[in-house]
Amino acid sequence: MRAALACLLLAAPLAGAAGKKPNIVYVLCDDLGTGDVKCLNPERGRIPTPNVDRLAAAGLTFTDAHSGSSVCTPTRYGVLTGRYSWRTRLQSGVLMGFSPPLIAAGRMTAASLLRQHGYVTGCVGKWHLGMEWPGEGEKNIDYTQPLRNGPTSRGFDYYYGISASLDMPPFIFIENDRTVGVPTVEKTWIRKGPAHKDFEAVDVLPTLARKAVEFIEKNASKPFFLYLPLNSPHTPIVPAPEWQGKSGIGPYGDFVMETDWALGEVLKALDRSGVAEDTLVVFTSDNGCSPAAGVKDLEAKGHYPSHVYRGYKADIWDGGHRIPFIVRWPAVVRPGGKCGRLVCLTDLLATCADLVGEKLPDGAGEDSVSLLPLLRGEDRAVRETVIHHSISGRFAIRDERWKLELCPGSGGWAGPRDPEAAKQGLPPLQLYDMAADIGEKANLHGRNPEVVERLTKLLEKAVADGRTTPGAPQKNDVEVDFRKSAADRPRKK
Repeated sequence: MRAALACLLLAAPLAGAAGKKPNIVYVLCDDLGTGDVKCLNPERGRIPTPNVDRLAAAGLTFTDAHSGSSVCTPTRYGVLTGRYSWRTRLQSGVLMGFSPPLIAAGRMTAASLLRQHGYVTGCVGKWHLGMEWPGEGEKNIDYTQPLRNGPTSRGFDYYYGISASLDMPPFIFIENDRTVGVPTVEKTWIRKGPAHKDFEAVDVLPTLARKAVEFIEKNASKPFFLYLPLNSPHTPIVPAPEWQGKSGIGPYGDFVMETDWALGEVLKALDRSGVAEDTLVVFTSDNGCSPAAGVKDLEAKGHYPSHVYRGYKADIWDGGHRIPFIVRWPAVVRPGGKCGRLVCLTDLLATCADLVGEKLPDGAGEDSVSLLPLLRGEDRAVRETVIHHSISGRFAIRDERWKLELCPGSGGWAGPRDPEAAKQGLPPLQLYDMAADIGEKANLHGRNPEVVERLTKLLEKAVADGRTTPGAPQKNDVEVDFRKSAADRPRKK
């Protein structure tokens, strides 16, 4: 199986202007399962995704790619900082719309690194990493004053988007460090909260697509980095009227199709601007499909959002964190390739550093490795392990063959949940041979104690060293106990 999943690319020579810095567009979907993409799930997927499919045909598809967590905020932290979020105060769950910032002031991000090297940096979309709101508490915010410690203080020259998930107030757009207007009403999209009178959930995805296109067209003459964390297809599932009914399997399928359209708008903007050849485009997701999408109903209709993988968003099983990861870079990446090497969304920072020829300092990108060798067609492992994390703070560690999970159940929302699994007498550890058992059905921990011991020691070292990459040991922000769930520990919102 491993041979079948090996990188199928030949080494690709660099093209384009000598020494030209590539533009980078990073599209991060919200709760898009790997099985939601048609080209990744041709037999068990029923949602058309023509733009993603064309991107894959023109680029490189990673078939063993993982988010840093099975839920959104911690993954987003890892994307921008190259560091696992469980090293921070956020060891379970996610932030909310009014939460304080998670990325520490002064910590290097992909945006701040690229800005130092002459890039114009923009973030358009769902931030969900916290910011400081002016005023005293959620009930007494002064929306006429600027926000602090948001995207524009973490390396981005420009920001337009929403503070957190689309089902989390406040329901208002933010541009740079100010809200676009002032909330004067309350609205409800799953949660109730302050809203701008003109803010409608159905308008958010089209607005983000338009703002992304504007950023590309405005900055096409310079090297630019666009981080585009979309709000879709996360709840509330609100496809625009022109997409309603298109998929034939319900609103979730329609919303996925609209998400695919948004990618298409970005790709057309790159073509119109004449920069597609020298632009590295990454299309991925922050975690697996959420049960809130109505996965059982989707599966009954023949669509499997997790493809062949066990579990969904929030879980420690691969359905929680194995995600689509497709890269197009015409100047470098050969079209139509597949790569089965183990990669993680924390790898963006080190890849950016490699692109601009900079060595990361010891206190940055502690869990990030460069994917540039794989993009250029090399077939070798670039990371020894990936450490997985569930919504309740459960850990797993994976090498290219084995996956050790330190919990008896899903670690998340799927059954059996950990308390239920413990009551059923299921073992406290799970070990799966991912080369032979991609669906995580046969727990082999009792038959392979040497594998359990080896992987446990690697996890111990990753925690103790404060990093999984070469370099001087670093400190975690808080004490980390990978043997226990963090869900019941007090934490700051």
